[in-house]
Amino acid sequence: MATITTTKITPHAGRRWWRQGLLGCGIVSSVLYVATDVIASLRYPGYRYADQQISELLAKGAPSGPFMVAANLIPYDLLVLVFAVGIWAWTGRARAGRITAAGLVGFAVFGTVTGLFFTMDRREVLAAGQDTLRSTMHLPGTAVMALCILLAMGFGSRLLGKWFRYYSYGTIATVLAFGLLVATQAGQLAANQPTPWMGLEERVSSYGMMLWTALLAIGLLRAEATPALRQLEKPTVTRSR
Repeated sequence: MATITTTKITPHAGRRWWRQGLLGCGIVSSVLYVATDVIASLRYPGYRYADQQISELLAKGAPSGPFMVAANLIPYDLLVLVFAVGIWAWTGRARAGRITAAGLVGFAVFGTVTGLFFTMDRREVLAAGQDTLRSTMHLPGTAVMALCILLAMGFGSRLLGKWFRYYSYGTIATVLAFGLLVATQAGQLAANQPTPWMGLEERVSSYGMMLWTALLAIGLLRAEATPALRQLEKPTVTRSR
């Protein structure tokens, strides 16, 4: 005689709970980045959120520098690293997932190195011709970061459905387009001249990357939860005599 019973399985069944925790860091990292960017801009007297770069908040001698290192740079990059580990664990041996994770690791590592050791000088220092090798290396470091996150976006577009693939392509195009707009005003920044809308242009690009990361995390979390929800409804058959 067979008896049908339903086995109750919690959402944290097996080892699924720790993967959810790792993937959740992708959402937290994006929220943290945007929040601390806004707060830091308010802690810098005279800073113009719409017209100045995010990197200027970390510039040597900037009053917002210590806050950005402690509240933005280090915790954000650590969260991205943890998120990358979550993607690697979730995708297993899938090449797209591993390359996505590797791209995010590179983005976080080069972001930390650039933010700690290759910070740019303030505008007035650049205009006076007193910039240092540290400041000169800021641009190449930022370029490597951009290449890493674009690599992650390109391969990460394959991890969810078709909608996410097209959304990822649109985000890549947006990041590149607004990054080029920012680059056109590099000369004015170095000469300490007005750079109207430079801050907003860069933030469209940067926040676009943050939104992409958060949506990838949400999509992977939903995909992670689906098997558990299906298993909750799956009956088990036990035999009794």
